[in-house]
Amino acid sequence: MRGSRTQARRRRHFRVRKKVHGTGTRPRLAVFRSNRYIYAQIIDDDQGVTMASASSREGKLGKKTLNVDTATEVGKLVGARAKDAGVDAVVFDRGGFAFHGRVKALAEGARKSGLEF
Repeated sequence: MRGSRTQARRRRHFRVRKKVHGTGTRPRLAVFRSNRYIYAQIIDDDQGVTMASASSREGKLGKKTLNVDTATEVGKLVGARAKDAGVDAVVFDRGGFAFHGRVKALAEGARKSGLEF
């Protein structure tokens, strides 16, 4: 067996990041999922600036357990904050995680709030 689960995810993330690059007009929506929380950031890689962010740790979401519904709410929240920052379209960076379950729910929540992928 080669390395740990975390190392395997990092290798997958590097593979994804070779192709995914956020610009000012189309920033990157980066997702990180732990066992307890999920985080999302809208990042302009040209400037090296985070334009908007949301996580399941903040506000009323911090009291809930992490499930598909919570991830959807975080997606809607980051989508609304991206709209406030003037972002309409993003490229999705799944962070080496499978596009399934909570990561997919976050992406769908962001789409519902009006972000274009």
